[in-house]
Amino acid sequence: MLQRRDLTERIIGAAIEVHRTAGPGLLESVYKECLCDELAEAGISFQREVMIPVTYKARTLAVGFRADILVASAVILEIKAVAALLPTHDAQIITYLRMSQYRIGLLMNFHALRLKDGLRRFVL
Repeated sequence: MLQRRDLTERIIGAAIEVHRTAGPGLLESVYKECLCDELAEAGISFQREVMIPVTYKARTLAVGFRADILVASAVILEIKAVAALLPTHDAQIITYLRMSQYRIGLLMNFHALRLKDGLRRFVL
């Protein structure tokens, strides 16, 4: 398995390629598909729509969250295509990390003119 830093760099590289090729202005679902295609081309394993259960007082509840993409069983990706990232978007990925065993998350807003301006990395 790739080192986590190398892995996140490769993920970000794939996302930059998607943004460079497709540009801003498409639907979130399109960016998810394009990014999955880039990850597959790079030989990086991933899963889509990964269920993250909610644990409350040591009990797993019958509700949960779905992370957009889980890369190499290590990094949660939350994909957005919005005018601006809001604190609620940060809270969303932080919650996913807190509720799961995963410790690294990337929040990516493909609507930004430059992807680096719409990219946030979280580590718990």
